[in-house]
Amino acid sequence: MSAAPPTGPDIRTLEEQERRLVLSAFTYDDAWALGTLLVELARERQAPVAIDITRGGQQLFHAALPGSTPDNDAWIARKRRVVERYHASSYLVGSRFRAKGTTFEDSSRLDPDTYAAHGGAFPISVQGAGVVGTVVVSGLPQIEDHALVVEALTRFIDAD
Repeated sequence: MSAAPPTGPDIRTLEEQERRLVLSAFTYDDAWALGTLLVELARERQAPVAIDITRGGQQLFHAALPGSTPDNDAWIARKRRVVERYHASSYLVGSRFRAKGTTFEDSSRLDPDTYAAHGGAFPISVQGAGVVGTVVVSGLPQIEDHALVVEALTRFIDAD
């Protein structure tokens, strides 16, 4: 079944974001700084989101803001698994399936109760090491979840 693509960045733009948003290192303190930056950005927008950062399978940061629900945590887990499996943002993975005229749910052969290729999960990549973790936002439309993560990573890298 073909799904109409959401209005958002194209595949080339999404791939460019991933090439550009690579860190020199990623420590426990970095997870805290990135997580608190995401919280600040979300609060400025009164965004009802949950935020999660993991590295090497360990949750280093989690926050749930007013208006978020336990369902957001389930979405976080499903989107995070997509990044862990494909080493690409959940939005990019979904976009690649849509570009082929199908959907992730119809063609990935993965359980949609376990995996969700919806925007909001982004790989934490470190120079020379590759993908070491994920940063995930859930609670907004998928394009906005993705954009919030990209904005935070961009600011985090630019401040370094």
